[in-house]
Amino acid sequence: MTQTDEIIERERRFLLPTYNRYPIALDRGKGVFLYDREGNRYLDFVAGLGVNALGHAHPRVVKVIREQAARAIHFSNLYYNEYQGRLAERLCQLSGLNRAFFSNSGTEAIEGSIKLARLAGHRAGGEAKSQLVALEGSYHGRTFGAMSLTGQDKYRKGFEPLLENVKFVPRNDLEALRAAIDDRTCAIILEPIFGEGGIYECSTEFLRECRALADRHRAALIFDEIQCGLGRAGTIFAFQAFGVTPDIVAIAKPIAAGLPLGAFLAREEFASAISAGQHGTTFGGGPLACRVALEYLAIVDEEKLLENVMRVGAYLQEQLKTLAARHPAVREVRGRGLIQGLQLAIPARPIVEEALAEGVLFNSTQDSVLRFLPPFLLQEKHVDKGMRVLKKLLRKKKK
Repeated sequence: MTQTDEIIERERRFLLPTYNRYPIALDRGKGVFLYDREGNRYLDFVAGLGVNALGHAHPRVVKVIREQAARAIHFSNLYYNEYQGRLAERLCQLSGLNRAFFSNSGTEAIEGSIKLARLAGHRAGGEAKSQLVALEGSYHGRTFGAMSLTGQDKYRKGFEPLLENVKFVPRNDLEALRAAIDDRTCAIILEPIFGEGGIYECSTEFLRECRALADRHRAALIFDEIQCGLGRAGTIFAFQAFGVTPDIVAIAKPIAAGLPLGAFLAREEFASAISAGQHGTTFGGGPLACRVALEYLAIVDEEKLLENVMRVGAYLQEQLKTLAARHPAVREVRGRGLIQGLQLAIPARPIVEEALAEGVLFNSTQDSVLRFLPPFLLQEKHVDKGMRVLKKLLRKKKK
């Protein structure tokens, strides 16, 4: 029995069977590559589902983790630490919003955003102002509040009843949006670019109408940028690429370079609705995670990674479109920067599985979409390698 077989068998015996994993056991990483227990190398187009934006074992991140871990990993939010306020200040400067709350994950950032919107809604219009409007096909997480806003039955089935007073409208349907929102609405929540939902963008017209309706009805406009934010769309916040600023934005995935950290940022009008004791966290905003997050933002800036995201992202899209023109199994290319999707006419998972043997990690979502969330360090030569493998596998599907 190999080391990988032993790992798989141990998990089969002792873990809840919630993951349909691929049959490799990863051991280490360097840059845009990962290595399994047997020493095989893989080009990484998954980046920990968007978490490893700086790739693996970035020397500046490793150095900061070592230094801070030797000083303190955790205190408590009963006390101040040097890095939480500094990180909040930096995120507010970058976003134009006013206040931050730190959590452990993106799902928790969504939960906190809902709580804040409900508090602000009740303050503005009484308890009746509690209705939430979300989008069909969306994904916001797996806790009860986040599931309640997720517009996909497969994530909700078996867990009902969920949060009440949630309406769903189709993405980019202006008439349905206007019909769903009134003075009882406390928040409109959406992903500017759907991630798990298949890499679909909200149109600028739709986002502007969301902004106008939120203003008219004194509701919070909440953007879920857990996957598409913090540089992946080519701007630090995805909303900056669309020119529409939300009242609250939820972020997570790459912010602490792989350490658990999420946050939501809010305008003062909404942030002022909450007071001490109405929300909290044990682990969120600890000194280690916050110091690493500050280093993440510094690296993105100093290494000019947003420019790289735009350049290599444009090259990736060009290569995907060339692929689509030549292969009938490809229906559409979607996305921008380094959040892109290839809509297939065939199931995507078999291609992901076969790519493992070719030394490339792809990801599938929505059964027939290949999703690309590579590290921001990706170069054109890495795109070429991935496309060679993808072409080879698509050619096999034609036979």
